[in-house]
Amino acid sequence: MPTPLYWQSKANRYNLVGEICDRCGTRLFPPRDVCPECEAPAKTPFVFSGRGKVYSYAITYNAPIAFEEYIPYVVALVKLEEGPLISAQLTDVEPENLQIGLPVEMVTRKLQESGDAGVIMYGYKFRPSLHRQVSPG
Repeated sequence: MPTPLYWQSKANRYNLVGEICDRCGTRLFPPRDVCPECEAPAKTPFVFSGRGKVYSYAITYNAPIAFEEYIPYVVALVKLEEGPLISAQLTDVEPENLQIGLPVEMVTRKLQESGDAGVIMYGYKFRPSLHRQVSPG
């Protein structure tokens, strides 16, 4: 990711800032100009809680360029509490402990280093939730 683009998208990557549609209330991540549900403009910022559940996941053993040093790593679809389904890397979990429905929370972590200058890029990943809900009973 080019450095200027990285800085322009900082709020989305550090705080999960998306948008909410003023017409139908759909919460969008990442932000987009038009609501996919009702086609109205979606311009009101919305900060997501960062909590959700693993919807699906895959373990990556053959990584793209610049990510080889991190293999194996887990990429998941996370269903946020507020509705959107987003893709993200999972961290702080062993593959044998993964399961669909695992409660997770967003954390800010190193994504990669860029070029010889060693610019370190950070963004969101998800880890197993430290605040899991306890079932009554």
